[in-house]
Amino acid sequence: MSDFEFLQNKQNGKWVISAPRRSHRTNVEKAAGVCPFCPGLEGNDEELYRVGGEVGDENWDIRVLANKFPFAPDHEVIIHSTDHHKSFDELPFSQVELILQTYRQRFIAHKKEGQVYLLHNSGAAAGASLSHPHSQLVVIPQNVKLEITPLNPEISKLELRIKKQELRNDVLETDHFYIFCPKTSEWPDEVWIAPKQNGGGFGLIKDPEVTDLGFVLSRIIQIFDLRHGHEFPFNFYIPPLKNWYLRLIPRIKIIGGFELGTNIIVNTQDPAETFGFIKEHFW
Repeated sequence: MSDFEFLQNKQNGKWVISAPRRSHRTNVEKAAGVCPFCPGLEGNDEELYRVGGEVGDENWDIRVLANKFPFAPDHEVIIHSTDHHKSFDELPFSQVELILQTYRQRFIAHKKEGQVYLLHNSGAAAGASLSHPHSQLVVIPQNVKLEITPLNPEISKLELRIKKQELRNDVLETDHFYIFCPKTSEWPDEVWIAPKQNGGGFGLIKDPEVTDLGFVLSRIIQIFDLRHGHEFPFNFYIPPLKNWYLRLIPRIKIIGGFELGTNIIVNTQDPAETFGFIKEHFW
């Protein structure tokens, strides 16, 4: 049986991925007391890419492996570091830069193969099956339509209001990015990070932007540590759009029956309050 199958509902056109093998994922850490992503087990998996050291040794900075339970033709795991506990909010800033540089390298390596989707799940409540910090890269076939909220309308309104000096209390700016909480946010405390120079997809991100994005991402997670506690569950993703963005979502809300049935999300948090909290602690 195939690891996965893309199926389209002919009535509404929506796609689903049937991947029953993923139900057999075991938490190796709990079952055997061994983390497969920690140093010492490098010979167990074929590396697709690494930063630091020689193939097979333990002196690495980042490793990229094929996902053993894939739900797409290309599905990779990006291991953030040798540290089993630290991630974006605690790793040295130089390591955060390496992670984002690896995102870019793997994005470029796969961009001709389909729609490259980068994501990070932090914590079991956010869908992480292993606690060692890692991200994933998934390549979705071009014929599968992804229902992703585009940045274009939101950022166009944002830039217009900035030019009119109407949004100074609703947006943070760094050298290369806007940070904001859309009024139409679906999740409590969700945050969007959008590049000022956009239009070519994530693969065109330049080194100064990588540095800036690393700072912004680390800082926002640190701020939410204050709000939700250290190691709070969250997701973020970078969609395969020309006008890309990074959307970070703390997983502090459980979707209910109304939302599941209607696809209408009830957001119990005022985005303006979220932004005010971020602004208060950002600099």
